[in-house]
Amino acid sequence: MSFITEDFLLRGETARMLYHEFAKEHPIIDYHCHLSPVDIAENRQFRNLSEIWLEGDHYKWRAMRADGVAEHFCTGDASDYEKFLAWARTVPHTLRNPLYHWNHLELKRYFGIDLLINEDTADEIWERANEQLQRPELRPHGIFKKFKVQVVCTTDDPTDDLSYHKQLADSDLSTRIYPAFRPDKALLVDNPEVFNPWVDRLAEVSGLDCTTFTSFLNALEARHDFFHEMGGRLSDHGLEHCFAAFCRMGEASGIFDRARTGRPADSGEKECFATYLMVFLGELDAAKGWTKQLHLGSLRNNNTRRFQELGPDTGFDSMGDFSQAQALSRYLDRLESKGSLPKMIFYNNNPVDNMMLATMAGNFQDGSVPGKIQLGVPWWYLDQKHGLEQHIDDLSNVGLLSRLVGMLTDSRSFLSYPRHEYFRRVLCNLLGQDIDNGELPREMNLIGEMIGNICYHNAAGYFGFDLEGV
Repeated sequence: MSFITEDFLLRGETARMLYHEFAKEHPIIDYHCHLSPVDIAENRQFRNLSEIWLEGDHYKWRAMRADGVAEHFCTGDASDYEKFLAWARTVPHTLRNPLYHWNHLELKRYFGIDLLINEDTADEIWERANEQLQRPELRPHGIFKKFKVQVVCTTDDPTDDLSYHKQLADSDLSTRIYPAFRPDKALLVDNPEVFNPWVDRLAEVSGLDCTTFTSFLNALEARHDFFHEMGGRLSDHGLEHCFAAFCRMGEASGIFDRARTGRPADSGEKECFATYLMVFLGELDAAKGWTKQLHLGSLRNNNTRRFQELGPDTGFDSMGDFSQAQALSRYLDRLESKGSLPKMIFYNNNPVDNMMLATMAGNFQDGSVPGKIQLGVPWWYLDQKHGLEQHIDDLSNVGLLSRLVGMLTDSRSFLSYPRHEYFRRVLCNLLGQDIDNGELPREMNLIGEMIGNICYHNAAGYFGFDLEGV
């Protein structure tokens, strides 16, 4: 019996009708992801299922480690087949983890494989998938076409020359590939060993010397301008919490100068410097009509030994329990008082903060843009059925669900587009239950219009992408 049926996650005829008539066929605007611009530009040919499915996927690595799988089969030098087989043995132990749903959706949607993943089916899945991976429709450009992906926004450092984005802009690829400005390293005055080489690189690509704080700011603005020229319309920041220790330019300049000599900023100095920079960058975003994204609440690199061995983004990050409300309020208020509050999306990694962030967004709406300030879709550990349902309920109760700009993949994998389908199914199931319970009117066009807006039209209007001819 098939596990991933046409009515997967849809309980009741109303939910099924909403999904199939109003959600299923919309194109995808993937406005935040971590796909490699190199892989897109080169239209990478994946050699096997392990490369496209396991490479860089710290979600799977965490599950494998928890299942007693040695690091050799996660990030180590085991063969691609050995890594895949280790994952296939792990999958049956992920029941009720979202990975179980996602992986079976991916096998079905990309390869037409409707087998349950386990050690017994591993060889058949490996052979069938690998055969299909040689076809052009399962290279990146073919995948974009298959899933009707209109826009992809990658995540890019300001020092990146965006050469692959230039190559893509000049290509005949119908999907628009845009950079997103991620200046996290610009805040690292507490870590001169990382900060100073990064500033040197910023000076090189901007053509400005960055010997003074003023020239450093000018270099950041020049790169912001360049990203805009390349079609970028979003910035992005990965923060434990927002910064709101406001200081004058002279104080921030002194912290910069000391960091450039190799003296690390203390915690108070880091807060001041980061606050100054975040206000400056917010002003740049507002001036160009960009959307600023704040990814809040993750506690990263918890395992020191593994961080030293494997580096960041290898599966040793977790939810944090940081205080968010006061600093975020003060930061937003400072930008608002300067007339420079850009469109903004908060992504939350701790469900405790959902309602707070949703109500915080309401403090700074100004009537200029529907949903100008948003609680974005659930992020990271909350990006699963329960988290999506809780997010929809929380946002509905204190904000406007109808103005949500919809789903994103936030993924490094080209096999992640079924996450949009997953979100749409959860959304339609909840709304269908509300109709069946008499909590929403049985006005299908009214509810259907909202679903279509959330799945596609809100994002198409909100971000300001050029979608002509897509």
